[in-house]
Amino acid sequence: MAGPIPLSQYIAAANAEYYAHRDPLGSAGDFTTAPEISQMFGELIGLWAADLWQRAGRPEVVWVELGPGRGTLTADALRAMAQVGLTPPVHFVETSPVLRAAQKAVVPDAHWHDDVATLPDDRPLIVVANEFFDALPIRQLVRAGDAWRERMVACQDLLFLPIAGKDLPDSIIPEHLRGAAPGSVIETSPASVGIARAVAGRLVRQGGAALVIDYGYEGPAVGDTLQAVSGHRFANPFEEPGNRDLTAHVDFATLAGAAGVEGVRVEGPVGQGAFLTALGIEPRAAALARATPDRAEAFAADRARLVEGDQMGDLFKAMAWTSPDWPTPAGFL
Repeated sequence: MAGPIPLSQYIAAANAEYYAHRDPLGSAGDFTTAPEISQMFGELIGLWAADLWQRAGRPEVVWVELGPGRGTLTADALRAMAQVGLTPPVHFVETSPVLRAAQKAVVPDAHWHDDVATLPDDRPLIVVANEFFDALPIRQLVRAGDAWRERMVACQDLLFLPIAGKDLPDSIIPEHLRGAAPGSVIETSPASVGIARAVAGRLVRQGGAALVIDYGYEGPAVGDTLQAVSGHRFANPFEEPGNRDLTAHVDFATLAGAAGVEGVRVEGPVGQGAFLTALGIEPRAAALARATPDRAEAFAADRARLVEGDQMGDLFKAMAWTSPDWPTPAGFL
């Protein structure tokens, strides 16, 4: 690194290195996502998509997942969708060669893309993004005295340190936040806005829907949410870049605005717990417990982890974007 660089550039480089060489999921990795906790998560999303598809008139559609991890969510969703006759071609947006190999093992007929620009453009899309936007680079603007400055990252004696850059004009700060206290941090994610607009534009032109599930808040607001995870524990995001997962909380209000300006209908966000409950996670857990009584306690624990407010239920939120000619999706009625 030849000098201080924006935090967004640091995150992009660190995560590109991190995901290129490892499977970070599961007990042996650094973190666990909802699809890895229980098959119920992917199955319910598959049924969510199938219900929407049926009410839209059963058109030919493409299934797309952004950042599909090991492919577990899509594999579970495909199994559920097939029960009602929905067997769409699968397209993954994934750049990690390690994760692409894992995805190929469970969804061998998938097609892979480096970004959303090359997705099919001749039919409606059903897009799922679970814990995708949180891993995209963010900018941090820091209140230093009477001025706002962009957070940069400097390297000194092989140590990476966050520092304040040059003064920024107040005009780029939301008006109600301009007078925030010294030390306040505002986060933005131009990369997230760009992808949201690209996906929403596709939905308007082609038809379809997108489901975004992630952890976050409705901003804009002040607060530093950048975090690193290593071995299922929080770590210093400025130590060992490329060996730790870097994420930040998603600003759902900004995502909604970015998608909405393209012309989609925005539903939510609602808490993940409320969303999964509306889709029927309670009867699904009960059915699984009846089928395999020796795992009844495990299914109950998995359901609780996904929906309870003190676990994933409130922190994680669900939002849907639909083309104007498609019906309102379940979970947001």
